[in-house]
Amino acid sequence: MPDVFNGFIYRSMQKSDQTSAGDFSARGRGRPRTFDREAALGRATCLFWSKGFEATSITDLTQAMGIGAPSLYAAFGSKEALYAEALSHYLETNEHLAWAGFFAAKTARDAVMAFLMDSAAALASGDEGAPRGCMVTLSAVGSEGHAALGEMVRAARTMTFDRIKARLDLAVAEGEIPASIDTHGLARFVQTVQNGMSLLARDEAAREELEAVAEVAMLGWDARAGRQSSAPA
Repeated sequence: MPDVFNGFIYRSMQKSDQTSAGDFSARGRGRPRTFDREAALGRATCLFWSKGFEATSITDLTQAMGIGAPSLYAAFGSKEALYAEALSHYLETNEHLAWAGFFAAKTARDAVMAFLMDSAAALASGDEGAPRGCMVTLSAVGSEGHAALGEMVRAARTMTFDRIKARLDLAVAEGEIPASIDTHGLARFVQTVQNGMSLLARDEAAREELEAVAEVAMLGWDARAGRQSSAPA
């Protein structure tokens, strides 16, 4: 994960240690935890994913996580630090759903097709009670007055663009797509399509609808980049 993730968590926990010692000293801050931290983090992730940062209260979190407020602060430091961990947890546990096929593909076209089709499946699934759509795409935390968290989200979104553009640049170098292609614009196009699919998924669009969007997007790819599969003779 980018350094901004771990750095934010560390700073937030330091701040919490400094400001909340008086609140929790009488409650036994050194007591062993009596809850499954990873499971609690997973439930917090789903809550932030579904409701967003600002709309999720500490009461919402403690109820979903099955712990009291003192345990939440002792384990995670602050609501902000918990969100930072939740976002990192989301990326670590979900990104393979959209990216495995992308990285395994032999051509840029196949990589983009896999990315969009796999995204359609993942975004619309809601497996095991998880919210639909993408937590990163749907996050508005940066516009809610939380600059550091917003930077984390922007870093995750930028990672999507960077991966796509790097694959397109490689395709140009290998002769798969013409050198005249604006790889920056094409990468933004693919990213924008996937972001739109995320919003549609949150609004209960079916997987088949999202796959249809991906197929139309690939028609645009073929019109712009062609179907070259190897370098020209």
